[in-house]
Amino acid sequence: MAKFKYNARTKEGELQTGFVEAANKERASNILAGHDLFILNLEITDKKKWYDKIFLFLNRVKINDLMIFTRQFATLMQSKISLSGSLQNLYNQTKKPILKEAIFEISSDVDSGLSLSQAIERQKNIFSDFYINMVRTAEVTGRLEEAMTFLADYLDKEATWHSRIKGALIYPFIVVLLFLGVAIVMLVTVFPQIAPIFEEVNVDLPFLTQVFLKSGDFMLNWWWAIILILILLFFLIIDYFQSNEGKIVLNELVIKVPVFGNLFKKIYIARFAESASVLIKGGVPVTQAIEISGRAIGNIVYREILGDIAEGVRGGELLSDLLSKNEYYFPLLVGQMVATGEGTGRLDEILSRISFFYTREVNNTLNNLVELIQPILIAVVGVFVGLLFASILLPMYNLVQVF
Repeated sequence: MAKFKYNARTKEGELQTGFVEAANKERASNILAGHDLFILNLEITDKKKWYDKIFLFLNRVKINDLMIFTRQFATLMQSKISLSGSLQNLYNQTKKPILKEAIFEISSDVDSGLSLSQAIERQKNIFSDFYINMVRTAEVTGRLEEAMTFLADYLDKEATWHSRIKGALIYPFIVVLLFLGVAIVMLVTVFPQIAPIFEEVNVDLPFLTQVFLKSGDFMLNWWWAIILILILLFFLIIDYFQSNEGKIVLNELVIKVPVFGNLFKKIYIARFAESASVLIKGGVPVTQAIEISGRAIGNIVYREILGDIAEGVRGGELLSDLLSKNEYYFPLLVGQMVATGEGTGRLDEILSRISFFYTREVNNTLNNLVELIQPILIAVVGVFVGLLFASILLPMYNLVQVF
């Protein structure tokens, strides 16, 4: 995505200046035209340097920040404070610089005549398609307060999931880090100390011991090269996973990784069902609700599958049949329940039940995640610790045999 600066006039002739993000200049022009703006000038801003990406990542708007903003927004709307007044209050209360700037731009756009959904659509680096479409639907139905409350609850649940997943990963990360630290210390200090002893008495060293000895020597002599290679490899991996191909590969790996794969599948299904249910209930056509939900899931693989499913539904196929054909990503239970909803004309209600079911499954899995990881982690670390000590004890046993 590139960032374009524009000068334009509204239908009323008012001059407007701002920024818009789009894949290319033509797409940026179409976005502005869709907001009834007459473009006077449109040019791309300076391309971001690699360090700008790091800065933006460190200063990004986190889901907790967005949840608090949405919760406060919903509360202000429920208090019958005007939209402009609510945005001004939020601007004064917000501490996060990037979010504060975004609120200021949203407030300015609203004051200049744009709707709230149009204003937040211009902040796509912060607000998802699902968020934008929920606000747009609420504006049409006149239920903006309810929509903001729902979005706050939705983001609250997502934030809780993120926090619990991170919490579950902290323990194995610390254990693995400590093991690597101990292993490196042994390779660079212990093994070089005992190697001369075995060389003096001409004891044949087992293959495993030779491997560890040579690894320790290599680390001592080439530690600077190892650090440089690791840093270079880190940036290459990050750069690859930021590309379109890399994002697809990473999203596919997330689904297939042991233990966590099924957890993320349940999270994606819960997100899809909940967002689709709310959108359909709000009057959004089924095909459009599926596409928007696909973009809200946060996984490119699911987004493409749901995009194809939306096209199939648009072509006359049943949603339940299309979901059943993608059994790896959507269990048969999902297709069967959706078929019931299609038959009774209560698809939004059934999708809500699916969301509730999988939300409960995710919570149960998260509760047991540490217990699931611990035995696997202990077994893996135990094998490596055993190999490490065996590489020391075996040559010592041979040394005793010599004497």
